[in-house]
Amino acid sequence: MSAEDDRHGTSGPTSMTRFDEVYSQPDPRSYFGALGPLGYQTPHHAQSVFRRLLSFVGLSGDGTHPAERGAEAVVLDICCSYGINAALLNHHVTWEELYERYTSPRAARMTTGELMESDRRYYAARRRADAVRVVGLDIAAPALAYAHAVGLLTAGFAENLETGAPSPALYQATRGVRLITVTGGASFLSARTFASLLAGRDEPAWVASFVLRTGSYRAIAEGLDRFGLTTQEYTGRTYPQRRFTDAAEQRGAIAAVRALGNDPRGKETDGCFHTALHLARPAAHAAAHPLHALLRDA
Repeated sequence: MSAEDDRHGTSGPTSMTRFDEVYSQPDPRSYFGALGPLGYQTPHHAQSVFRRLLSFVGLSGDGTHPAERGAEAVVLDICCSYGINAALLNHHVTWEELYERYTSPRAARMTTGELMESDRRYYAARRRADAVRVVGLDIAAPALAYAHAVGLLTAGFAENLETGAPSPALYQATRGVRLITVTGGASFLSARTFASLLAGRDEPAWVASFVLRTGSYRAIAEGLDRFGLTTQEYTGRTYPQRRFTDAAEQRGAIAAVRALGNDPRGKETDGCFHTALHLARPAAHAAAHPLHALLRDA
């Protein structure tokens, strides 16, 4: 999972419980220990969606896939934290299995070094045949370091593109990116982060973001439009994120959703934050392939 919007404590006009400390630990045990009991599940929803999208991204005019043209697909996961999205995308594991693994008594007895070595073996044994390279971007250097060390990330970059341009190394590592993913943190990102990654590319990547319904994605969508990417919100469903920590957090979320003109009934009123999937892709593809059909099996 990527770092979520909770890390920075805000999402649009509503205040959220902060979980900053779980991203500065040397391994993911605190992350799962803090978020698991709240029913955090966005990575679970994203697992099938991202796999589905990877079967479409980068198709040429003749219908061939990058792999058929000798090009290797690369995924860039923004706010990747401990590489959970990469773990779910590229391995035969589930979110529930990862939660059980990292909160188990056995894991609690391990040192970080022991857990790291165990994770290397665990993920190597479960690697999918269709695994793709995943590059991680996050401001949390300890989380990035762990994800890279256990083999979840091809490369990781602790850079803040809201305040500066990407390093030459980051720009080079993302040259082959076909899909940019965000499962948390959209509330503190702006179009600036995406523009610095997309500028100068011959073939802009698709951008798939799970966005809390308490904040607007409009400014980012408008920024992506300047690169020929049309953003559509999937209206077939919303995706529960996690339970509220208290009544005040729930009241704030309900008020924020209503302020944006959306209906919280049956979603935020039932006790959980919800996200909506926003997909940006070339206008021609968006016109030819309706989003509902694209995600039919996801």
